[in-house]
Amino acid sequence: MNEFIEKISSLSDEERIIASSKFKWIGYTQSDEILRKMEFLKNYPTTLRMPNVLLVSDSNNGKTRILNRFEKLNKPYINEATGELHIPALYIEAPIEPDERRFYNTILEALFAPINASERIEIRQSRVIHLLKKTNVKLLMIDEIHHVLAGTMNKQRTFQNILKSLSNRTKISFVCAGTKAAFNAINTDTQLINRFEPYILNTWKYNNEYAKLLKSFEQILPLKKASNLTDDKLSKQILFKSEGLLGEISKILELSSILAIKSGHEKIDLEILEKIRFTVPSKRNNEQYISK
Repeated sequence: MNEFIEKISSLSDEERIIASSKFKWIGYTQSDEILRKMEFLKNYPTTLRMPNVLLVSDSNNGKTRILNRFEKLNKPYINEATGELHIPALYIEAPIEPDERRFYNTILEALFAPINASERIEIRQSRVIHLLKKTNVKLLMIDEIHHVLAGTMNKQRTFQNILKSLSNRTKISFVCAGTKAAFNAINTDTQLINRFEPYILNTWKYNNEYAKLLKSFEQILPLKKASNLTDDKLSKQILFKSEGLLGEISKILELSSILAIKSGHEKIDLEILEKIRFTVPSKRNNEQYISK
């Protein structure tokens, strides 16, 4: 820790403020478990029915971070012996509407493939399948899957069938991430239930896992003094403000670090925590709160 403080002390306030705002991967027990599962899927031998995962959580509770982390750990490369492009894990974000054409376009864009607006849907699907195989994609990660599994029952069934067809024809494992709406939609299809193993990221609770998370965050705070984030009152206040959402915990610590640097306080405590400009998630769209 002394070496870290010495390194921090050599940076200007502006550099430390920038460091506070940069994304930092913080692993924890459940994220490590899911990453191991994704690695297992990526290396799974080709079979008639490939296994898949459905990653479910509230908004801003870490599911996208996990997908991005896996993508970063599995960057595309060229096989020097064959000259082939290998994309071990392809990340896409589902379109905001349950539209089959937009869904295929999203995959094509991720593969840097041209899009022909007049192309028939069956041709577009075939091209997507061909390119996924040609680029040796082993794992397709579809974020915000609840977008395409929302809407009327007919639209839900359409995209359930699209997912099944794409999985059958590519022999690629999928990791779909979304809110509980996606979980509910998949539960309406018995075939999809059998194909997708659910992993649920629950909100954080006041326990040992939460304490370990705060200790990990403290190790990378660009502050000159120890904050002791696991202090009972401080850790409970962070949990209360964040409502147990990982992304909110991260944002609270970012804002607090910046204020601690600017004020010369150099640590996060209850005083700093109360001064940051932060609204708890549940109140952000509350008309009564806004009107006050």
